[in-house]
Amino acid sequence: MAQEFIKPPVEIRYREELEALKNTDEGKRPENWQMSPKAVRTFILGSQRPIVHEGKEYIIGKKYFGNDALVERCIVTLAGNRGLMLVGEPGTAKTMLSELLSAAISGVSTNTIQGTAGTTEDMIKYSWNYALLLAKGPGREALVPSPLYVGMEKGILTRFEEITRTPAEIQDSLISVLSDKVLNVPELGDNGFLFAKPGFNVIGTANTRDKGVNEMSSALKRRFNFETVMPVREAAMEKRIIINEVNKLAQENHIDVRADENVAEILASTYHELREGVSSYGHRIDKPSAVMSTAEAVSVYYQAMITGYYYGDGTLSMDSLVQNLVGAVAKENMEGRRSGEGGRSGDDLEKVKEYFNTVIRDKSSKEGGLWKEYYEARKWLR
Repeated sequence: MAQEFIKPPVEIRYREELEALKNTDEGKRPENWQMSPKAVRTFILGSQRPIVHEGKEYIIGKKYFGNDALVERCIVTLAGNRGLMLVGEPGTAKTMLSELLSAAISGVSTNTIQGTAGTTEDMIKYSWNYALLLAKGPGREALVPSPLYVGMEKGILTRFEEITRTPAEIQDSLISVLSDKVLNVPELGDNGFLFAKPGFNVIGTANTRDKGVNEMSSALKRRFNFETVMPVREAAMEKRIIINEVNKLAQENHIDVRADENVAEILASTYHELREGVSSYGHRIDKPSAVMSTAEAVSVYYQAMITGYYYGDGTLSMDSLVQNLVGAVAKENMEGRRSGEGGRSGDDLEKVKEYFNTVIRDKSSKEGGLWKEYYEARKWLR
């Protein structure tokens, strides 16, 4: 069934794992949760021992590679009365974590508000089917529920993506809902009060480096527990994420190629060193202002992989890898020029070029092999 969709929702992609966990879960569950906090943790962080369900063994794989303690705090927050706000740089898997939490706790990850500059209050609360409104007057039948309304009505989680891209006055429409757990629809008179069922809560995400964001008010911040999702700090962990995610994308798109561990190691090392500003040999590196995120590294690898699959002999070339790396960095350069910040971000390609001419050159001479091919592909940085 998962193959019917380009990107299956988490609850479909991991349906068998979720069913196995739910049916073998003996832990204490908050009201209206699909499984206990312990089982939610196992679903996200994996299990070492197999789970036996209906005669079949399930090894629950690790899905979030980051701070395990952060995941536990997120689960505890959602079991309480305060909302959960995940903040951090772009590409740190905030959205993926919110999807995993929603699928495990509520059984659905698609009850989502996408925050943009054009988000209005009726997209958060409710709107009307005007044909029915004119024909029958205000009533529940004519009301079009928003994800927040659905979450309160059913007792499930509502995800609010990129909340700080929403105008501040629209953000504040959440304050009364998060405080009192009630939503008033004045048009319905005495029947217009919707009281949230147990299990309802809000998971918000916000990028700390986005341009054009709207600061959350202090009143709204007080309704959330904030958790900062940090970038991956270990190159070995970044390599593992790249391999897992690229192989997953290839499988979903019927690409009969597997990620090469050596190439993944080179790309993970590049992103890690550029992000941290120091190489494994101790070189000091000028850090680009571009977001050198793990998610971007996955995209660079996958684009190079499918280039080789469709245009080549099925193997990934270092020329293609560097071309896609240049494209990812140049994207940020273009944004910098359009926003008048070209002096800060416009030299990112020069920084990457210098990185190749120093760090990659040294690794090429010492390691040879793929590192040498990688260094020779620097021509695409000109």
